[in-house]
Amino acid sequence: MKEHLRFFWAYLPALGALGISGYELAQGLCSMTAILVPWAVFSVGVSFLLVRMLVMERAKDEFTTRQLLQAQKMATIGEMASGIAHEVNNPLAVIGRETEWILELLKEHPPCDPEAAQEIQDSLQVIASQVSRCAEITHRLLNFARKSQPVLQWVDVNGLIEEMVRLVERITKGKNITFQRSYQDSMAPLWTDPPLLRQVVLNLLNNAVQAIESQGTVTVTTQEDAKGWVDISIADTGCGISPSHVPHLFDPFFSTKGPTRGTGLGLAICQKIVTALGGLIFVESTKGCGSRFTVRVPRRPDTLQKKLE
Repeated sequence: MKEHLRFFWAYLPALGALGISGYELAQGLCSMTAILVPWAVFSVGVSFLLVRMLVMERAKDEFTTRQLLQAQKMATIGEMASGIAHEVNNPLAVIGRETEWILELLKEHPPCDPEAAQEIQDSLQVIASQVSRCAEITHRLLNFARKSQPVLQWVDVNGLIEEMVRLVERITKGKNITFQRSYQDSMAPLWTDPPLLRQVVLNLLNNAVQAIESQGTVTVTTQEDAKGWVDISIADTGCGISPSHVPHLFDPFFSTKGPTRGTGLGLAICQKIVTALGGLIFVESTKGCGSRFTVRVPRRPDTLQKKLE
């Protein structure tokens, strides 16, 4: 309705015809009424279709613009991330080696005070653990910035997803998390890159599990439409996402998990992979009621020349 009000000028001819017809009827004249009324109805229909076309074209332009801006932003961040990761890796390697060397020295020449020796060893273990965590982050940064070409092959979608679900199910055993499957039967194979698709599914499954604090349900659904698109949906009954956070979910380094539970690169990498596979990724979430992430990929892209960039 708002869109039609914005383009009210398109209805002016029809309104004019109705106005003249009303005036003639009020004056007892019927000379033009038989012509103007059908013309007004026809004009309303044409105007409605024109407004719908304008709105749809504008929506397409806005979507294309957003996609272009996102691609440019991701490319810039990828270059920055690559440079930062390389610069940080060198001092991290030095710190890691020196920490290991000190631990070896402590074994060969332990301090006289056993309590002090234990405290030093514990502190060095913490340093080594944090160095390992930083190295993992820089590794993810390099993966995020790296350009690679998808290797396509036919794959059983349901089988691939079930493999990832069973993996996460084993890891979360004993956490009161139930996994429900709703796979479409007799789905034809999908022409895609299996390792990349596994990475996306595994990341979304891990996010769903982390969103469930004590107990809940993760529902995995596959569906194919008549146009050749395959939807993979992963829904959880967790904490949900704040509406103010939803527009930033796929921004690199944005995270709602806190500094100790995530780097903010998981969903950005997922979007990058899905885009390279010719697909889209959507999110639906209500604060306190859970979230649903849907990956939509074509069964067989006609041309897939995009790189992961």
